[in-house]
Amino acid sequence: MKLKNQLRAAVRSLSKNKMRTFLTMLGIIIGVASVIAMLAIGQGSKESIQAQISNLGTNLLTIYPSASMTGGVRMEAGSSVRLTLDDYKAVASRCPAVMYSTPVVRTSGQLIASGQNWRTSVWGVLPDYFSIRNLDAQFGALFTSAEDRTAQKVCVIGATVTKYLFGEGADPSGKLIRINKIPFMVVGQISPKGQNAWGQDQDDIVIAPFTTVQQRMMTVTYINSIMVSATAEKVIPEATDEITQVLKERHHLGASEDPDFTIRSQADIATAATATSGILTVLLASIASISLLVGGIGIMNIMLVSVTERTREIGIRMGVGARGRDVLLQFLIEALMISLIGGIFGVGLGILASGIIASLMHWPVTITVQSILLSFLFSTAIGIFFGWYPARKAANLNPIDALRYE
Repeated sequence: MKLKNQLRAAVRSLSKNKMRTFLTMLGIIIGVASVIAMLAIGQGSKESIQAQISNLGTNLLTIYPSASMTGGVRMEAGSSVRLTLDDYKAVASRCPAVMYSTPVVRTSGQLIASGQNWRTSVWGVLPDYFSIRNLDAQFGALFTSAEDRTAQKVCVIGATVTKYLFGEGADPSGKLIRINKIPFMVVGQISPKGQNAWGQDQDDIVIAPFTTVQQRMMTVTYINSIMVSATAEKVIPEATDEITQVLKERHHLGASEDPDFTIRSQADIATAATATSGILTVLLASIASISLLVGGIGIMNIMLVSVTERTREIGIRMGVGARGRDVLLQFLIEALMISLIGGIFGVGLGILASGIIASLMHWPVTITVQSILLSFLFSTAIGIFFGWYPARKAANLNPIDALRYE
């Protein structure tokens, strides 16, 4: 029996029970659409996390003081171990793999300006910080090294601070604000960065010269952390080794001793976040795939019913010369046709559903060709797998018994 004739016979058979065929196909449609939508959500979140982490800085490394050990009990981070300005200077001058670097001191402050007030974090950094974090000025300018050396009371603020003190979209440069009753001149506003991967508002910040914050606001001699940028992404491990060696030497630690500081890189954070996102994507896709399996069971059920209903027809075909493999192929084609057509409509529904999710819920969604092919191939495999048993049962019918069947 020619394949063309078998295809025609399959179409005629399926079209005789349009509603039953559609309901059977619906399981595959929903399954494929669910898999595509879940993979799109997972891939979108993965790309969003990677973009936000990359947005934190260029080849960024951050050095923190580690928690100390007292009587076998780990104390709070930085409780006795401190990083100093001399540590920063040693890292900046003795690590060739480091391009930009800055000490960081952090505090919080109550801001007052134009009859409004707002509480936020205040960071004291050197101008290199702007290069490390890829920050530029949307309004005004960024402060300079000269202003840091002379501990000038100037600052750069984020868009969120501008919004609550001066109004959304206002140019705050040249305006005076008070931070914990200390007057500061706003020299500029950084371009909006939005939320980071952990949901923190990167625009809710005041950035001032390091010397000003350390000496005039906090009156401390230590620093909270050191931020550096490696010369290139590929030399981040080299920069880490150089920093470790320099700080161990400064802190009088032997080569075999554990460091009393922690170095975190964006690569580590990105790897961990991407791995977590990947696990969630697989989990979502696995849950969605269950509906595909249910659709496959529906195909098997309907095909078994079809074999029972068409037993005499099968007997007649075998009686006029049809071979068992012809019957098997015919029923297998019918099952495959249901899954293929269902897969096509499912792809369309999945793309539509992904678009609706992105527009209504504002979730990051990315549809890839690989996810479409994977869903389509999976639905095809479901059709073959669940259609094989009914087709085999039809092919193994005894022609005489089939002709006697009522």
